[in-house]
Amino acid sequence: MILDDFRLDQQVAVVTGGSRGLGLSAAKALAQAGAHIVNVQRTNNSAQVKSAVAEAGRELLTVSLDVAETDAAQRVLDATLARFGRVDILVNNAGITKRTPSAEYAIEDWDQLISTNLRSVFIFCQVFGREMLKQKRGKIINMGSLLSFQGGLRVPAYAASKHAVSGLTKALCNEWSSQGINVNCIAPGYMATDMNVPLMNDPVRSRQIGERIPAGRWGESDDIGGLTVFLASRTSDFIHGQTIAVDGGWMAR
Repeated sequence: MILDDFRLDQQVAVVTGGSRGLGLSAAKALAQAGAHIVNVQRTNNSAQVKSAVAEAGRELLTVSLDVAETDAAQRVLDATLARFGRVDILVNNAGITKRTPSAEYAIEDWDQLISTNLRSVFIFCQVFGREMLKQKRGKIINMGSLLSFQGGLRVPAYAASKHAVSGLTKALCNEWSSQGINVNCIAPGYMATDMNVPLMNDPVRSRQIGERIPAGRWGESDDIGGLTVFLASRTSDFIHGQTIAVDGGWMAR
């Protein structure tokens, strides 16, 4: 039955930044599909993901660290294997942004953002990819953005990082797809999350954005849950290297 192919029963999914926003929605959806969850977060505020995973009847392991640390991915993998003995799915969701005119953008901010949004994504892909190569199976889902396609305004480092994440997805696909590993990228549109509060509170930009979205609304965090499960499941086994927009039609305008 086709619905059975969406099930992730007893699989183990690692989600970076899984305690809020898009990461929380991904973790919740994966748990509802049957996966145990490893939530990677900087803070200890994990009440929502604990509740969501428990409600789905799955197990939760929380690892608190900064994904930008060079050894973070290995520490998460070690903790995951020690608890569950396997890893099936990696969702690279953790990310930050900084809005500043490019002529005034501090190089320290550039370095911090690139380290979190790009360098850490590669290291997590590399470390977890090695384990998946041993297993001859695995699903890696990177979180891109509409700015994987466009330049945006006053977000040069963010746009550069998200373009690069899409490119990295393709590069890893070319190496790993023949060995049972799917690497794909989700590109959320304008979502009503904490990261976009400054945009939502800007009456001019918020109106301009809303008027351009054919669906007539900003996205909600839960709008990415179904695609996350799809890309983590057997139903996507022949989908490789794609960056898929979830944008209410923004890219069609």
